[in-house]
Amino acid sequence: MGRIHSAAKRFLVGAVLRQGCRRCLLLLVWAWLSAFIVTAARAEIYSPLVPPRQNWSFSGIFGIYDKAQLQRGLKVFTETCHSCHSLNYVAFRDLQALGYSKPEIKEFAARFRYKSLNYRGEEVERPGTAQDYFLPPYANAAQAAFANNGAAPPDLSLIARARAVSRPFSFITDVVTHYDTGGADYIYALLTGYQNPPPNITIAEGQYYNPYFMAGNSLAMPPLLQDGLIAYNDGTKQTAAQYAKDVTAFLSWAADPQREKREKTGFAIGVFLLVLAALLYGLKREIWAKAPKSQTGRKKQPEE
Repeated sequence: MGRIHSAAKRFLVGAVLRQGCRRCLLLLVWAWLSAFIVTAARAEIYSPLVPPRQNWSFSGIFGIYDKAQLQRGLKVFTETCHSCHSLNYVAFRDLQALGYSKPEIKEFAARFRYKSLNYRGEEVERPGTAQDYFLPPYANAAQAAFANNGAAPPDLSLIARARAVSRPFSFITDVVTHYDTGGADYIYALLTGYQNPPPNITIAEGQYYNPYFMAGNSLAMPPLLQDGLIAYNDGTKQTAAQYAKDVTAFLSWAADPQREKREKTGFAIGVFLLVLAALLYGLKREIWAKAPKSQTGRKKQPEE
């Protein structure tokens, strides 16, 4: 009787599990079809070009920032991008990570003039210090929008982590390939992707055609980078593509300054867990190797 009861119980549990698996499978199919339909509908409206992957020194588990490139990127940012874009979450003291000394940072920060209050409570201007953050080019968003054809330029502190073009099944492929520089690839493609619009596309006045722009095929930002625009002192070629790559690397560092430390820590933890798992497995084998076994190879049950 007990065997019949156990068999019936196993049958019922198996039936419930099979029914649950069917429901899960149906839910997965429904979710995939919904995502496909939504993606297709969005593609009919507008589908930006997928940025080509670039070779970045900081990509991958063992990637590191190229300090010389970051310094060039800072130069490009301050001489071109900073006239419209802010960098609100980066302080001058953070530039030590780029290889600058404290006197150099102090001299660089002193170029900017900040409003402050004196001991009388009067508003005065003072030079910047290492504790200050990058001075925004506009006092507020309304002023920024008015000066840029109605489109306020976004802050670039986290832009490299906040921008990326979606790709099919990226949540799987990116984990396997450890691809996490989609934001950098997008910024570089955007800066170098300005083109003349096709005959069948009309661009509004004050807009510039760029097929990589994720919010539409045109944007208010003009193509500022030109060959020979900025002088490099280290012999690096002075082309628009090189400027774009350098400033993109700088913005990637600004958005993720702890990247190198995090990657090294994660790798060390992964190695530690693998060693720990091997030790625990060996310990388990050692303990259970001493357990008495029956002729069937199973551990003997204690006698009642």
